[in-house]
Amino acid sequence: MISGQDIKELKQYLRREVSSSLGRDGLPQASAVRDMISRSMDQKARSSHQDITESIKRQIIDELCDDVFGFGPLEKLLKDGSISEIMVNGPGKIYVERDGKKILTPVHFDDDNHLRYIIEKMMIATGRRIDESSPYVDFSLPNGARVNAIIPPVATGGAVVTIRKMLTELKKVEDVVRLGTMDDRMAEFLVACIKSKVNILFSGATGSGKTTLLEILSAHIDAHERIVTIEDTLELSLRQEHVVRLLTKPTNIEGKGEITIKDLFRNSLRMRPSRIILGEIRGEEAMDYLQALNSGHRGCLAVIHSARPSEAIHRLETMSMYAGLNVNTAGVRRYISSGLNLIVQLEQFVDGTRKVTYVTEIGQLTDQGLLLRDIFRFEVEGVDEKDHVQGSFKAMSTPGFLSLFRKRGVSVNANIFKPDVTQYEPDYWLRW
Repeated sequence: MISGQDIKELKQYLRREVSSSLGRDGLPQASAVRDMISRSMDQKARSSHQDITESIKRQIIDELCDDVFGFGPLEKLLKDGSISEIMVNGPGKIYVERDGKKILTPVHFDDDNHLRYIIEKMMIATGRRIDESSPYVDFSLPNGARVNAIIPPVATGGAVVTIRKMLTELKKVEDVVRLGTMDDRMAEFLVACIKSKVNILFSGATGSGKTTLLEILSAHIDAHERIVTIEDTLELSLRQEHVVRLLTKPTNIEGKGEITIKDLFRNSLRMRPSRIILGEIRGEEAMDYLQALNSGHRGCLAVIHSARPSEAIHRLETMSMYAGLNVNTAGVRRYISSGLNLIVQLEQFVDGTRKVTYVTEIGQLTDQGLLLRDIFRFEVEGVDEKDHVQGSFKAMSTPGFLSLFRKRGVSVNANIFKPDVTQYEPDYWLRW
């Protein structure tokens, strides 16, 4: 009976044989590759006097075909629609997120070389690189999944790969409502905001659903508008025809040629955009973003990592200072107050569900600070015996920018803003 170590060595041998053959002849049909692997395996088994059962033979052929035509052990996980995220912690441990829960799978790579081979294969079409001088990289797969990879010596336990899959079952606002991420009132309001060219910042932690919600709501942008998207990795998939997609560029092997979000954002302002969608604000481009909002660019959508609307504003302030323009906090807050209209806050809870927890209007700047007003909230009421979060969406107040709706000819039912609470001070200040 062939041992586990013998199987591992046999697969390494066959992988080299297949790679060598494909390098000469290109990529043939799957049936031809299966025949080629089968013949090489039989030949190797005879020469080494190994007894390989038909079931093991089929397993090896299937695994090697996944290497050739897909992404090896990850192929089945990528095709599983119930999995939202794949986390590879070295060759021997692969976790997945299913229904918001992280689960260890029995899937594994043969060794570090096998894992590195798959990482390199995933990157072939991106033009990006990963090596000891540049040991981490972000890129997207052809199906839209976002990938981060980091390798030794930075990752000490072997290469680490994180793949965030696109949630293909969420295509319309109604799907998000059905899932319980927000209610009908929030949905009606946010769609009206998109149509009225309200400037919106989507805030939340990693995996909270910011980009997914942005993409779904962006379907309500008029088809005649020119949309410019700016991203680190190609994640957004908009349905309109007139979309210009800009992508950052890392440094080359000589450490030169980097093109940042800030560079692309500045260039986008010269491209006659009707809308600018910024994949994520993470540095000094925050000041360019605020200046654009204050120079007549309407309907801009952007993403930021933050735990609450007030903290999103603090992060905007801090990152704007990175630009080194000698603008003080009061000046930055003036930009925020006059340019940004709305913050949509998302959160992933302990049971894996994602909710829009705040829809907060940015009001005027006063002597007391920056005025904020919650339009809607999700209020947690407890956790049941199955660890499911219990709570409800509540309307808190009426937004102060309804004139933008009228100006754009967008109607919204005023009853959706009728407060669900009797004791609530709708206006509060972000103090100096």
